[in-house]
Amino acid sequence: MNAAAEARFDADNLYREEAYTDRRVGSIRALVPVHSDGAPDTSRATVYVGQISVMTPMGTLPISFELPGTTLKEALAGFSEGARIAMDDTMRELQQMRRESASSIVIPEPGAVPPAGGGRIRMP
Repeated sequence: MNAAAEARFDADNLYREEAYTDRRVGSIRALVPVHSDGAPDTSRATVYVGQISVMTPMGTLPISFELPGTTLKEALAGFSEGARIAMDDTMRELQQMRRESASSIVIPEPGAVPPAGGGRIRMP
């Protein structure tokens, strides 16, 4: 890795991650803001992120979504609605990708099309 592409932590934007799960439906991650020494940063709000896993023909698809609220209790209350919205958005994106893939136009390379009049089919 060269010096220009070196990855560096943003010391002013650090979070401690706490995970909560019911071991059935999904999980909630609490991203608690901290200073570079690890002390809580009370000037910034905790961010809550929900995650569910959906089984697809190609395997498990993790879906993450931000949850409203400033407390774990509020995040828990918004989990079901947040999961439903994230699932709907993901399914819509997958359908759009499927449509785009199915409607791809294949353009032949130059010289791949036979010259005019060179085919065997004749129109009366």
